[in-house]
Amino acid sequence: MQQITNSNLKWVERVSRLMDEQFRLPGTNFRFGLDPILNLIPVAGDLGGFAVSTVLLLTMAKHGVSRKVLLLMTLNIILDSTIGAIPIIGQIFDFAYKSNSRNIKLLKDHYVEGKHQGSGKGIIAWIIIILLLSFILVVYVLWSVLSWLIELI
Repeated sequence: MQQITNSNLKWVERVSRLMDEQFRLPGTNFRFGLDPILNLIPVAGDLGGFAVSTVLLLTMAKHGVSRKVLLLMTLNIILDSTIGAIPIIGQIFDFAYKSNSRNIKLLKDHYVEGKHQGSGKGIIAWIIIILLLSFILVVYVLWSVLSWLIELI
């Protein structure tokens, strides 16, 4: 993959790598980052990963990514956060589905290869509302699962 040339967005690529692909399982090509490790911490890990992904998305939106790219990135974050919040299944999912890396690929497609052209500045308010509702959904799912687990004990 080509590098992002915009120096303002290089940190986005570094944070994405840290969250999704920083470490390699010895003897394999399997890579993982801090996101699935943080998600081992109930609630805080899921919300932390969601927050980092949201900050990356808003940074990309600020730099004029197209509406289509913003929507696809938002869907990646929602999918990662919602399924990632489910105990056990979510932990496995977080190792496989790397939403930040997928979003960086979309960003590179936009900037480097010229795909998905246009501006997404008019949709930022909607994206924030969607992410806020998704955040509330994730908190609700986590609360429900934790309540259910407590009842079992």
